[in-house]
Amino acid sequence: MFKKKEAKKLRILFVDQKNDYVSQIAEHYAKEMFFDLYEVYSAGPEPDFVDCEMISSLYQNGEDIRTAVSKGFDNDELLPKDGEYDYVIYLEKPVFDEYAPKSPWQGRQILAPMKLRSEYTATDDLELFQDYTRTMEEVRAWVKENMREPEGLKSMVSA
Repeated sequence: MFKKKEAKKLRILFVDQKNDYVSQIAEHYAKEMFFDLYEVYSAGPEPDFVDCEMISSLYQNGEDIRTAVSKGFDNDELLPKDGEYDYVIYLEKPVFDEYAPKSPWQGRQILAPMKLRSEYTATDDLELFQDYTRTMEEVRAWVKENMREPEGLKSMVSA
């Protein structure tokens, strides 16, 4: 007879430089694990093609992000038109350092740096696959641990 009022989902934006790497992984896991708590997006200041080696590595690990699309902050087709987010989570420190001070999301920004591709030391395809797999596991663990309780995000705000 009475419908239970649904709690408003928090709107989250994951960011990396080109929205072609860890922000895509984080968006995937947050949507998969916490679809009932968050409305999740990813973007970057310099959109590019999503990293094909990453897509392949995730797919080989049972995670399918083949439909992922790189988006800039101004993409109003795939991102909320109002540009409002409850939290913006930067996954690369250089991007945070450059964009956080001048972003419109002051007081709602979180730095959660993940391993940069430039830090990979792979010398062959197997080692590259292993690097991507470790990054995938790192991002999954961060999302699982830190997004379980929406209230916990407040204490992580760094800008």
